[in-house]
Amino acid sequence: MTAPRAGAADRSVPPDQRLDGVVDLDALAAWMDTQGLGEGPVEGAHVLAGGTQNVLVRFRRGDLDLVLRRGPRHLRPATNKNLRREMRVLAALRDTDVPHPRLVAACPDETVLGGAVFYLMEPLDGVNPAQQLPPAVAADPALRHALGLGVAEALAAVGRVDHEAVGLGDVGHPAGFLERQVPRWRAELAAYADLDGYPGADIGDVDGLARWLDEHRPAEGRPGVMHGDFHLSNVMVGERGEMVGIVDWEMATVGDPLLDLGWLLVCWPGPDRGDLLQTAIGAAGGLPTVDEVVAAYVAGSDRDLSDLPWYVALAGYKLGIVLEGTYARAHAGLAPRDVGERLHATAVNLIERAHAAAASA
Repeated sequence: MTAPRAGAADRSVPPDQRLDGVVDLDALAAWMDTQGLGEGPVEGAHVLAGGTQNVLVRFRRGDLDLVLRRGPRHLRPATNKNLRREMRVLAALRDTDVPHPRLVAACPDETVLGGAVFYLMEPLDGVNPAQQLPPAVAADPALRHALGLGVAEALAAVGRVDHEAVGLGDVGHPAGFLERQVPRWRAELAAYADLDGYPGADIGDVDGLARWLDEHRPAEGRPGVMHGDFHLSNVMVGERGEMVGIVDWEMATVGDPLLDLGWLLVCWPGPDRGDLLQTAIGAAGGLPTVDEVVAAYVAGSDRDLSDLPWYVALAGYKLGIVLEGTYARAHAGLAPRDVGERLHATAVNLIERAHAAAASA
């Protein structure tokens, strides 16, 4: 769900989480030579703190200041496939108005770094508001309110991208996208039973929610670029809360962009709904209401939002199942137990929020 953030370079991780087994710096330098990227040794390389999934390494080579992104130390079956798609999406976004980290070079070849594909991007000059707030933003609720609206406006920009015009016409399978969602994630939840020690799913009435989603599924909308995991933990902001970039595009595809909006809303913090992601900005308060977020999105979009509660319910269903996967892996010794327990509790809350969205439709 969350990944290390470009721009968090000042918060290095403990020694046992550093470069050993993540990046062969000599191999990286040799590959950069073939791309004409800098000269001399790779210097100052360190893993950026802040996440549990993919790995970011910031470093310098000559005059270049770069961030490398690759999969986790223990690659999952789909990691490289997902990162290859991420590389394509970032390259396609270069000339759009979507704020994002600029892709410098991509290496889809698994042999360079011992089995992991990777890419290089420019660092973002900002912070993740889920983790910390710039001093001016922390002191001014008006800036926090504007930050929240900026997040919605950035998401609307993603939904405006013409995926065919930017060369992503063959990415994803937009036809039947909505129809596939419920069975796809129902199967994912069922597959967790194969993990040793997992006691089984106990995150609420998932089956009832699935039936409602199938029975009330809207007609297919206009396809477009989706971030796939859009919430406050995956954006970077500047000193006054201005949007610097959307990060972590690993789950990006071409599908229905309104699911991104549902994802944002089901996670949105507020005084009457708590803060599922336990964010710094959620704790500070001052964010716009859900209705204000929707209005900001509408101002930058021509999409029909009449079925928005359905997308919020689907987002809660899907994200709840995704997070339950970490809990299942924790029981099998493949993820930290404390992280698994925390995300399990979040999954329960997400299913509750999804039912509430369904009831409001």
